[in-house]
Amino acid sequence: MAISWTGLTHLSVSGLELILRALAVYAFILFLLRISGKRQLTQMSPTEFVALLLISNAVQNAMNAGDNSLAGGLILAGTLVFLSAMISWVTFRSRRLSAIIEGTPTLLVHQGKPIAANLKKELLTMSDLKILLRKQGVHSLSEVVSAVLESDGSLSIFRSTDRQEGLTEFEDC
Repeated sequence: MAISWTGLTHLSVSGLELILRALAVYAFILFLLRISGKRQLTQMSPTEFVALLLISNAVQNAMNAGDNSLAGGLILAGTLVFLSAMISWVTFRSRRLSAIIEGTPTLLVHQGKPIAANLKKELLTMSDLKILLRKQGVHSLSEVVSAVLESDGSLSIFRSTDRQEGLTEFEDC
């Protein structure tokens, strides 16, 4: 059986249309992930993970417009990698755009006391917070000077023992 290079590389829609479709889908999915909250990115439940997998399948046809050619797939892959690199560059260059696209850190605990409004804003229960603290080796809120939910979904903790060891808090994070 001979391979038809024409069949592999013939686009059923224009390359520009594929690029524009990839841009639209990428922006929409980025928006959905951004509004879903920081915690969703690093602490996915099985149902959230399945939803993410199904989203990728659901938007496939929206991106490729039925084009299953090798060239179409390469154009889409290249466009997605380029968009990701451009967003990394833009967020590196602009603090304002970084805050809009990636979000900002949220203080969850201050001087051993949880900040209820910020926990609510991030859709975290006290039980969720305690789980995150235990994963960091903290077993009591009294040990925590501050706990910050970073924009990437990770939890940064500054403990009272850190002060005794000469560590200082970061300013203007």
